[in-house]
Amino acid sequence: MNRSEMRRVDLNVLIVFETLMQERNLTRTGEKLFLGQPAISSALRRLRDYFNDPLFVRTGRTMEPTKRALEIIEQLRPAMDAMSNALSHAKEFDPATSKQVFRIGLSDDVECGLLPLLLNHLRSAAPHIVLVVRRTNFLLLPGMLASGEISVGVSYTTDLPANAKCRTLRQIHTKVLRADDRPGPLTLDDYCARPHALVSFSGDLCGNIDQDLARIGRSRRVVLAVPQFNGLRALLANSEVIATVPDYAACELVVGGLLRAEPPPFEIVPAKLSMVWSGMQDNDVAERWLREQIVRFLGEDTVAAHRT
Repeated sequence: MNRSEMRRVDLNVLIVFETLMQERNLTRTGEKLFLGQPAISSALRRLRDYFNDPLFVRTGRTMEPTKRALEIIEQLRPAMDAMSNALSHAKEFDPATSKQVFRIGLSDDVECGLLPLLLNHLRSAAPHIVLVVRRTNFLLLPGMLASGEISVGVSYTTDLPANAKCRTLRQIHTKVLRADDRPGPLTLDDYCARPHALVSFSGDLCGNIDQDLARIGRSRRVVLAVPQFNGLRALLANSEVIATVPDYAACELVVGGLLRAEPPPFEIVPAKLSMVWSGMQDNDVAERWLREQIVRFLGEDTVAAHRT
């Protein structure tokens, strides 16, 4: 196809095609693009006529792509990314007046300990923006980025989509939360003997801390697993139960005086907290501004500074 023939192609239907590939559902595609289902169905008919292929076959509630559709998206996606990046350079972004909707994914520890700092800043620097926060973790983050559900995520990460960008924000150091008023720090024997609460998104009863204990031939007794950090303040109060949490979550959970935090009585290998974002929005001026704010408020050594 030469450049003059490209005038016959409507970029809007290509955006519908790309979104359908992500959502595999007409209704969700319409909701994501703020279009009615008749408009999505019309765009799909035009796409089928243009490519001379069904492109999607309904299977239950999902629209499964054909082999031809999979081939097309592999060729189309780099071109769409390039156009998005090129156009983003021409678009101005003023945080003071913008009404941009940002969709971000945060692990629960980040939502508990770091999100309030970021939100306080955004309320004054960008009072009209909308922030949609989705709960994520290292298992969910790759799929949420690949599908476009979020444009940026903050979490401990492992595997990522091929086009994702990643930046380490900080080391995840830990603190032990306790509610008793006995003087002095916990010894290793105390730590292993006390009942433990564990925050587990999946319901597992062990984590990286148990691996660190195993390396020195020790173990702990987990008596409670909960799905989020915010509940620990009430759950640990007036009990012997202790919890080992990221230091930035501990800063938030000790507010109010029901709990106190101290260093663990053994070495815990710190993990890395990372910010990950979609490569297709790497040069988007609004998304780049948001990432800069995340680095500013969630980066290493920033939590204590902004809490004082």
